[in-house]
Amino acid sequence: MMSNTRKTLLKMMSAALVAAVLFQKTEPVLGQEGIVVESPQAVADFGTSITFTAKIKAPLPIQQVSLLFRGVNETTTRVEPLPVSEDGLVNFIYDASANAFPPFSWIVFWFQATLSDGKTYTSDAIKFQYRDDRFPWRQISQANVTINWYAGDDAFAAAAMDAAGAGLLEMKDFIPISLSEPIEIYIYSNVNDLQDTLLLGGRNWAGGHAHADLGVVLVAIPPGVSQFSEMETKIPHELAHVMLYRALGDLYDKQPAWLIEGIASMVELYPNPDYAHALEIASENDTLIPFTELSASFPADSGSAFLAYAQSKSFVTYIRDSYGTSGLERLIKAYGEGFSPELGATQALGISLSQADQRWRETVLGQNVGGVAFRNLLPFLLLLALVLLVPLWGAIDLLRQRSRRSNG
Repeated sequence: MMSNTRKTLLKMMSAALVAAVLFQKTEPVLGQEGIVVESPQAVADFGTSITFTAKIKAPLPIQQVSLLFRGVNETTTRVEPLPVSEDGLVNFIYDASANAFPPFSWIVFWFQATLSDGKTYTSDAIKFQYRDDRFPWRQISQANVTINWYAGDDAFAAAAMDAAGAGLLEMKDFIPISLSEPIEIYIYSNVNDLQDTLLLGGRNWAGGHAHADLGVVLVAIPPGVSQFSEMETKIPHELAHVMLYRALGDLYDKQPAWLIEGIASMVELYPNPDYAHALEIASENDTLIPFTELSASFPADSGSAFLAYAQSKSFVTYIRDSYGTSGLERLIKAYGEGFSPELGATQALGISLSQADQRWRETVLGQNVGGVAFRNLLPFLLLLALVLLVPLWGAIDLLRQRSRRSNG
C-alpha cells in the first residue's frame, strides 16, 4: 500500500506539473497600443481560490487597473478594480469557495488600464482551465476523446475508452454524433471524491455529471469487478448529454428533464437491473411520479430521483417503440419550439403527456387491465354494433309499417 507521504508527494508533483503546463506562457501580452501586460498568471487552489497576478507597463502614468474574468460560456463578466504598485505589479485573490466555477471549466481573463491621458486600454484575453488539482491525473486520448483517471491501471483506462466508443455507436441512430470539439471524461475512484468535487464546484449531489456545454464528463467508477458494468452504464449516459447539447444548442434547456434523462438512460449499454423492481413497487403502491411533475427537474432526494430515472427510461423507450425514432424527434422539436409539456406531446404524438403517461402505465406496467381490454375491443364492438344495427333498424321499420297498416 502506498504510504501517505508518497501520496502527498505525488499530489504535489502532479499539481506542479499542471501549473507548469497551464502557466508556462510568461511572455508579454499586448494590449491596445498603450499597455503591455507581463507574466500574467492565474493559479487555482481548487474549491478555495484563484490568484491572478501580472505586471502592467505603460508609457504614461497608470490611473486605474481592473481585472476582468468569466467562464467561457458565461454572459456576465466579473470586474475587479486593482491597486497598482510602483513597478506595475497587480494581484487579486478570488474566493472560489463562495463563488464557484464548475470543475474543469475554462475561464478567460484580461486587464484594462486607464492612463493619465484619460484613455482606457485593454489587453488580450488569456484562457486557463479550472482543474481539480487534488488528484494525480493520468490520461489517454483517442479521436478527440480523452480519458482522465487516477486509480486503476492502463487496462482500466482502455476499458473506459472502449465504453465511450461503444456508447457513441449505440446512440448514433437517433442522436447526431459530433467529435469536432474535444470531450474530456474524468473518472473518480469513488462517489465521495466526485461528490466533494461537485460541491466545491457549486453543484448538488450526483453520481455522475456532464458539463454538456463544456464537453466535460465526470463519473465515479472504482476499479474492480464491477468496473465494466459501471463504465457501460455511466459513461454512455453522460456522453449522451454532451451529444444532445451539441445537436440542440440553445434548445437543449427547453427539453423536459424526463425526455433528456430518458434518452441518456436508454443508451446505457448495461441496463440497471433495479429499475424494473423500482417501477413494479411504485406501480403496486400507486407512487409513480406523473411526468408533468418531472418536466422541470427531478426530485432532490436520492430515492425519488432513482424512481424518476427508472420511469424516464421506460417511458422514453415506450415512446420510441410506439412512435419510432421520428416520434422522439418530433417531441424534441415541439419542446424546442416552446410548447408546454402537455401540448408538446399533443403536437408530436397526437395525445397529451398525461394521456401518454396513462397509456405507458397500462401497456408497460399492466395497470387498468380491464380498461385496456375494453379500449382494445372498442373498435370491434363498434363494428359489431353497426352490423347488428342494420337488420335491427329494418325490423323496427317493418313493425312501424305493419302498425300503420293496422291503424289504417
